[in-house]
Amino acid sequence: MANTREPLLQPIPILSLRPTQMTVGMREVKEKRKRWREQKSKRKQAESLGKHMIPVVLGPDHNHYVIDHHHLARALHDEGVKDILVTVVADLTMVDKDAFWGVLDNHRWVYPYDARGVRHHFNDIPKSIAKLKDDPFRSLAGELRRAGGYAKDITPFSEFLWADLLRRRLSRKDVEADFEKAMEKALDLAKSKDAIYLPGWCGPASED
Repeated sequence: MANTREPLLQPIPILSLRPTQMTVGMREVKEKRKRWREQKSKRKQAESLGKHMIPVVLGPDHNHYVIDHHHLARALHDEGVKDILVTVVADLTMVDKDAFWGVLDNHRWVYPYDARGVRHHFNDIPKSIAKLKDDPFRSLAGELRRAGGYAKDITPFSEFLWADLLRRRLSRKDVEADFEKAMEKALDLAKSKDAIYLPGWCGPASED
């Protein structure tokens, strides 16, 4: 396996990117779209694209499989951006097609769970960024981190792990009906010992 970490100078069509997860937090996508629109000039937008290249793995079918920044890719697509630069993290073109997803899974480069937290077959992962479904708990987990509920962590898909805890304690209806109130509950939960096993947990120190 070749680990290149070299950006491709040839832009890649966003719609040709292949996701490695099933969902995104659409609230986060909307926020990224807002920040993109705030960059009024084409020059600033071009500079932003140059600084935020999408990390991908080259598959045996020579497609580019996104392993991070799904929210950014979806936001840019929704804003009408057609092409984007990518950073090739690994070249897996030599891997047998039947083994490819297993290799991604072994490296924790794929997260085949739906908006209910249920694991699916790799074949159920959308073939396009445009087909990613909304998981409001992923949005809640992202906002929880930004609010200081837990620390940024290098653990793959750490926000989804937090989303799963929130999913078990709050209803989707409540999150969608009153996001701010759901955040208050999420902050309390994040500081409790119930969340101590999650990456980035920074609850109060033990009194023992």
